[in-house]
Amino acid sequence: MKIALVGMPGGGKSTVGKQLARQIGVPFVDSDQEIELRVGGSVKQFFEQHGEDAFRDLETETIADLIARPGDCVLATGGGAVLRDRNRGLLHDGATVLYLRSTPEDLYRRLRHDTTRPLLQVKDPLAKLRELHHLRDPLYRRCAHFVLESARPSVHALVNMALMQLELAGLLDPARVAATVGAEPQ
Repeated sequence: MKIALVGMPGGGKSTVGKQLARQIGVPFVDSDQEIELRVGGSVKQFFEQHGEDAFRDLETETIADLIARPGDCVLATGGGAVLRDRNRGLLHDGATVLYLRSTPEDLYRRLRHDTTRPLLQVKDPLAKLRELHHLRDPLYRRCAHFVLESARPSVHALVNMALMQLELAGLLDPARVAATVGAEPQ
């Protein structure tokens, strides 16, 4: 079983993904970290040196490799992974996709001091987040099997929501979910 998390930058994909993977006992993989391993540097540096198109090409190659990799995992994708039809198809067909949905205003509160996200290094990051959300929200929805509102809940609450959604879909054993949902994160 592969579970992929999609959503806007700062939406909690990596944080929730790590906890979710721990709860169900599978490896966690972050596509941006995989890209950084491949290029030997940060996503931000690669983006600046080679541009968005080259980054998106590498992202597609990485997602294809991760989806094809044998074994179960929880995969956190980059915020723009859904921009390409191929990525949406790979994720939707090769994994159970959870969209962690947040409003641009909530994302801005989380990200306003973050200097590591290339697309947000602009004069008005909130306006950029609104623009990105407007363009990407329909793509996230098209790709996703389930949408989880992530604006206010804690990480623990989001993980529990994801576990319950996966259990209701018949993808996780209900006894396993019951044992983890009430437990505090470690």
